[in-house]
Amino acid sequence: MSTPFTTVAGVTVDTRHWIGGERVASAGTFTDTSPIDGAVIGEIARGTEAEAAAAVAAAKAAFPGWAATPRAERARVLHAIADGVEKRLEELAVVETTDNGALLRSHRRGVMPRVAHNFRFFADWLLSLDHEDFETRGHTNHVSWDPAGPCVLITPWNAPLMLATWKVAPALAAGDTVVLKPAEWSPLTASLLADIAAEAGLPAGVLNVVQGYGSEIGDVLTSHPDVRRISFTGSVPTARRIAASAAARLTPLSLELGGKSPLLVFADADLDLAVDLAVEQYDNAGQVCLAGTRLLVEETVAAEFTRRFVDKAARLRQGDPRDEATDIGPTIHPRQLEKIDGFVQRALAAGARAVVGGHRRDGQYYAPTLLTDVAQDSEIVQEEVFGPVLTLQTFADEDEAVRLANGTRFGLAATVVTGDPARAERVTARLVAGTVWVNCFFVRDLKAPFGGSRQSGVGREGGTWSFDFYCDLKNTVTAPKGWQDHG
Repeated sequence: MSTPFTTVAGVTVDTRHWIGGERVASAGTFTDTSPIDGAVIGEIARGTEAEAAAAVAAAKAAFPGWAATPRAERARVLHAIADGVEKRLEELAVVETTDNGALLRSHRRGVMPRVAHNFRFFADWLLSLDHEDFETRGHTNHVSWDPAGPCVLITPWNAPLMLATWKVAPALAAGDTVVLKPAEWSPLTASLLADIAAEAGLPAGVLNVVQGYGSEIGDVLTSHPDVRRISFTGSVPTARRIAASAAARLTPLSLELGGKSPLLVFADADLDLAVDLAVEQYDNAGQVCLAGTRLLVEETVAAEFTRRFVDKAARLRQGDPRDEATDIGPTIHPRQLEKIDGFVQRALAAGARAVVGGHRRDGQYYAPTLLTDVAQDSEIVQEEVFGPVLTLQTFADEDEAVRLANGTRFGLAATVVTGDPARAERVTARLVAGTVWVNCFFVRDLKAPFGGSRQSGVGREGGTWSFDFYCDLKNTVTAPKGWQDHG
């Protein structure tokens, strides 16, 4: 590598791996560019099988000591990491906006504070983690959560640090050690997290960061015999490959995958609220797995809903995400832009109508788009676009609404907008989704289970569910008092 550092808006970022408490270079690099303007940010260490294996070895070596660390000390270190995140919040926000193009104002006010909260929440949850003992014919059952071992965590590019710490924080709290593989399109804040964790006193080898292309190092990480857990957020095809790789050793998996979530608007809904929620789906240029990209609107109010939607969408400002006035930034990468435009152009060729947008803008920006006249079995309705592209379909009654909502291979989330509590209860009971929001969107409590149904994922994380995954649960059954007399 020509230099092991890059500077982003005055912030120095080490572009090497973090393995066993040390910075490690690779013979090769890959180029990281900013989606804002296509400028080169830096040359990043391109991991090989050797670095991947070294990271797992470091995690394995560090595991006994970290697993034996008392809960209170593990929690203290996690709180210290949160302190470090808060101290460097502005630096993290600026670097991540440059690296992945999401709004700087969102990183400052919501995303990076949530990163710190992830560590604090799981530190505190660890200290409260307990299960009431219960009796079986006079014998006492005691449930405990034992650290499982080294974990491989593979994270996406759309909210790099927040989504990484949704995994890193509970894994570390559980007493596991971690090999974090960030997405190659947005690797920088994972490197900064390694610095923050080291400064907080996390022992060497407990957190390792390996950068590079998943196709080059992923199989080593996911098939390694010393890896005890794998958590992945990303696409269904990649998840299939990871699952096949892990299958030989029956390594437990947590998979949070794609979505094609519905947003149902009933005639009794507050239409202004419904429109606000629908336009909110363009957040992060539509690069949100939970986004309600399929607008399903009761036919009696569809025309008025569409009129209000078009009016509100026209007021969105798209541009440089560092500008406080910007509402929508760029797409992450030229390849993603091509993918988005391909979906839209094929839909238009098949008869869809672009009520809003439907075209590229300069650079890596795609106009917020709403397509109507789309068939339920069409590609644009069935496949995840992962861009600022929504479709609108109408329904006549609850049965049709539910049928359309459940009519894909996904089941990550759903949003229901209605003024009738009884209807909300009926409809949500019939929806296939890991999370359902009623008259709101993107309210996420870490105490709640999070994950998807069908091909949107396997397993649940959050609160105790995270510890259930990152730990080996043990039930110890003890005979009644006096058992020693019968030894």
